[in-house]
Amino acid sequence: METRELTCIRCPIGCHITVELENGEVKSITGNSCPRGEEYAASEVTHPVRTVTSLVRVNGGVRPVVSVKTAGDVPKEKMMDAVGALKSVTVDAPVSIGDIIAKDIAGTGADVVATSNVAKK
Repeated sequence: METRELTCIRCPIGCHITVELENGEVKSITGNSCPRGEEYAASEVTHPVRTVTSLVRVNGGVRPVVSVKTAGDVPKEKMMDAVGALKSVTVDAPVSIGDIIAKDIAGTGADVVATSNVAKK
């Protein structure tokens, strides 16, 4: 049996969680103080995902870049693919919070959205 120790990141408590796995299957989860911790731990050891944040170049804006993030989770193993794909993305000003900057980034199923506004020069 394999044991993994995690610190939950679903809330500020930061529970220390122990997950026991057998043949890649979760057998037990202990240490969480709420159901969100159990959900996080099971996901983290079987299929970890992350939100990707970055910057994208802006043409004709009052700022040269806009902050962005994925609208959904990206499999951890595809994070660098998503970041790499964003290097070639450029948008024209104006940009508003929530604008879709890129669809299905790196084949992850997650769209990338603006998290700030950039006005046109």
